[in-house]
Amino acid sequence: MKGRKWPWVLLGIMSTTCWGISGIFAKMLFAISPRVSPMIVTQVRMIIGGIAILLVGWLAGKHPLKIWHRWHDAGTIISYGILGLIPVQLFYFMAVKAGNASIATILQFIGPFFIMLYMAVRHHEIPSRLEVISAVAAFIGVVVVATNGRFTQLAITPLVLIYGLISAVGVATNTLIPRSLLKNFSSMEITGWGLVIAGIGLEVVSPTRITFALTPRVLVMFLMIIIIGTVIPFITFTTVLKYISPTVASMLDAFEPLTATVGSVLVLGLHLSVATIIGSLVIIVAVIGLNYQPNEE
Repeated sequence: MKGRKWPWVLLGIMSTTCWGISGIFAKMLFAISPRVSPMIVTQVRMIIGGIAILLVGWLAGKHPLKIWHRWHDAGTIISYGILGLIPVQLFYFMAVKAGNASIATILQFIGPFFIMLYMAVRHHEIPSRLEVISAVAAFIGVVVVATNGRFTQLAITPLVLIYGLISAVGVATNTLIPRSLLKNFSSMEITGWGLVIAGIGLEVVSPTRITFALTPRVLVMFLMIIIIGTVIPFITFTTVLKYISPTVASMLDAFEPLTATVGSVLVLGLHLSVATIIGSLVIIVAVIGLNYQPNEE
C-alpha cells in the first residue's frame, strides 16, 4: 500500500509546486507591466479559475448548483469567498508586488498557527507541547526573516509584513469557514464557488479597469497564473487528499514556499541572506511540526 501512495505523493508535490510558481509568475507580471495591480490579478484569477474548476467538477459528475439550495450553505460559501479567499489571495499578491514571492509565501505559510490560536480560544483546545514549541519556533523564524537577523530594524517594509500576515490569517479563515460544507459537497464545488464569489465581491468594490497593454507576454503570465497557479493545483490536490494522510499533505505543503524561494533566486535573481534562509527553514519545519500526528496511520 505504501508503494501505491508514491504516485499521489508526487502529484501532491506537483500541486504545491504549482502554487509556489504562481507567485513567481505574478512577480514577473508586475515587472513586465507595473500598471498591473494585485487587485486585477486576483479578480481575473478568481473568476476565470473558479468557473474552470466548477466546469471540471460538473464534467466529473458533480452538481455545482446544489450548494445554493439551502440558505445556510449559501451563506457559508459567500462567507468563505469574502472572508476566506479574498484575504488569502489578494493580500498574498499585494505582498508579492511590494516584496517578493519568497517572503510572501513564507509569511503566508504560518497560517496554521492562527488556526491553532483560534481553536485554543474558541474551542478551548489546549495546544500540545509540540504545537507550543512549533509556534515559538515559527515566531522566531518570522522575526529573523523580517529583520534579517538584525533585531533592531526591519529588513522588509512594514507593508510586506502586514500583507503577509493578513494573508496568513486568510489561510486560517480559508480553512475554518467551509468546514461544515465538506460533509455534503466536494472540495471542487466549494473552492470553485468560493473563488467566483470572491472575484465578484472584488469586482463590486473595485471594477476591473484595463489600464495596461495586453501584450502577448502579459497574456501568457495571466494564463500561467490561472492555469498552472490555480486550476491545476486546486483540482489535483483535491484528488490527492483522498489517498494520502493529512500529515503527509502538510509536509507536501512545504514545497510551496521552497518552490517560491528557489524560483525567485534562479529566475528572478533574488539574493537571500543566510539569516533569511535560516529563518525560512525554521518556519517551514515549525509548520510541519505543528501538523505532525505521530499516531496517525
